[in-house]
Amino acid sequence: MQIEFTFAEAKMVKIGDIELGEFPLLLAPMEDVSDPPFRILCKRHGADMMYTEFISSEGLIRDAFKSVQKLDIYDEERPIGIQIFGGEEESMRISAEIVERANPDVLDINFGCPVKKVVNKEAGAGILRDIPKMVKLTKAIVESTSLPVTVKTRLGWDDSAKYIVDVAERLQDVGIKAISIHGRTRVQMYKGEADWSLIGDVKNNPRIQIPVFGNGDVNTPEKVIEMRDRYGVDGVMIGRAAIGYPWFFNEVKHFMKTGEHLPGPTIADRAAVAKEHLERSVQWKGEKLGVLEMRRHYSNYFKGVPHFKETRTQLVTEHDPTSLVQILDGVAENYEEITV
Repeated sequence: MQIEFTFAEAKMVKIGDIELGEFPLLLAPMEDVSDPPFRILCKRHGADMMYTEFISSEGLIRDAFKSVQKLDIYDEERPIGIQIFGGEEESMRISAEIVERANPDVLDINFGCPVKKVVNKEAGAGILRDIPKMVKLTKAIVESTSLPVTVKTRLGWDDSAKYIVDVAERLQDVGIKAISIHGRTRVQMYKGEADWSLIGDVKNNPRIQIPVFGNGDVNTPEKVIEMRDRYGVDGVMIGRAAIGYPWFFNEVKHFMKTGEHLPGPTIADRAAVAKEHLERSVQWKGEKLGVLEMRRHYSNYFKGVPHFKETRTQLVTEHDPTSLVQILDGVAENYEEITV
């Protein structure tokens, strides 16, 4: 059932005692994307709430470097949630205790990742095949921490098991403080169009008193307005639209306030932010990994720039950070009058 929702008087959205504004824009937790260098850029450009990349509970317990490093958070990012995933109750409980020591504002549980290696461990979206276990696991985590606990999930495992309205009620009953829902099933992965109608059903369920955030295909300011007004969600979680384009958050806010589009960033703007992203990445990850993991971002930062293939090739093959900075400075000089 699709409910037409008329957006009335705005109210402050809160996760526990954390105030997020009247209609917050959340940065989605994205593996190999939502790290501190990227999060800080998104925060500066208007994101209201941040989430870390998802962190393996087993990795935290083993004190694996990559998992532990993802606990790094900085005051300029707040409010921020650390997201964990796993399929074993005891491991998740211990992980929650480890997360609490890192002092985030929120602990988030990933019940939505559709990747096979995660699902096969009955973690992420894999747990959508066992809703009682999902509820039991959530209850254990809520009871093991003083942090507000939130959940990110999907509509269900497949089209025959879209139980999200019931799931949201049951998770609220065991103590979660907010829920973010991606409008696809696990079987869909990221294919097809996100279905927001069931997200609207969750929000407009009289039993639901916690914030409901929608996620999926939020890629224009107009789409944000549509999802707000049609389904009444408390805010939206933005993922792919922000990759290589942290300006998206402020563009949405400006459009919501004025009904007008902000001018897009110039090539010089894009080059400057890409350079800062690179420098922060090298500082946080070290030279080798910082350079390598930035390569996935350049295509997004310079998407739509004509005749950029040669420069992009240089960016994704160069190993020296100083040389990369020089290339990016050259981009700004060569394209300074162009707006994409």
